[in-house]
Amino acid sequence: MKTFTDKVAAITGAGSGMGRSLALELARRGAHLALSDIDENSVANTATACRALGVRVTSQRLDVADRDAVFAWAREVAAAHGKVNLVFNNAGVSLSVPVATMREDDFKWLMDINFWGVVHGTQAFLPYLMASGEGHIVNTSSLFGIIAMPTQSAYNASKFAVRGFTEALRMELDLAHAPVSCTCVHPGGVATNIVQTSRIDESIAALTGMDAQTHRRRANKLIDVTSADAAARQILAGVERNARRVLVGADARRVDKLARLLGSRYQTMVTWLYRRTAMARKPSSNQRDAAASSTATK
Repeated sequence: MKTFTDKVAAITGAGSGMGRSLALELARRGAHLALSDIDENSVANTATACRALGVRVTSQRLDVADRDAVFAWAREVAAAHGKVNLVFNNAGVSLSVPVATMREDDFKWLMDINFWGVVHGTQAFLPYLMASGEGHIVNTSSLFGIIAMPTQSAYNASKFAVRGFTEALRMELDLAHAPVSCTCVHPGGVATNIVQTSRIDESIAALTGMDAQTHRRRANKLIDVTSADAAARQILAGVERNARRVLVGADARRVDKLARLLGSRYQTMVTWLYRRTAMARKPSSNQRDAAASSTATK
């Protein structure tokens, strides 16, 4: 797909972050849009901004975890726009909690959105992409679909699953000589609101030395590496060259190289870094004694 002019693109999670930036960049390039998000107001705002660029836009509230709703949306998009050429399965959420204290409903909540949302979107739109004669599926994994991290087991599981699902799909499409291709996207630190909406369990403090509030502040700093607009341009460049994988940001490319170089030994390095961080955040014996003395004299 060398041009996006007059193509029809469906985007989940289009109310903010990379989804919104993808919508705006595609609109600038002449693509018509079908936008969805769990936040009805935010996706409506994105739709208004895109219409101002002169393209046809439809939008609606959508929970990607609801398979029936996603399939209904795909039918509505095809009926409203006459065709579908691209689908960006972009919606995602985050959860930080150790395995030992993770609740099943939190794990299910994340997997239903991050993994099953991708499966639903792919299966719902694939027939319409095939019928268009020129289609592309873009599934969002993560840097954490390349390496794992402590307290991120659920998120890692979902993003590794997206990676495996998408790579298998790509091979199936190649074998079938289909007019559709697909790309797996691995963003590094991209400035979005995913940390603000994430679920963070206080039990992480025992492993990381940080309470939930501190963890959220630190995570926000770590993701502020690549802007959402820059990420969108990198993703679309990957679609244009029919890339199997797109690593978004210099941090993602560095970590990918590190994982290739070290193999599973990267886990030892990450564990050492976490231990060092946790120890640095624990008060020293002198600090504890001083705090106890201060409390006793009050």
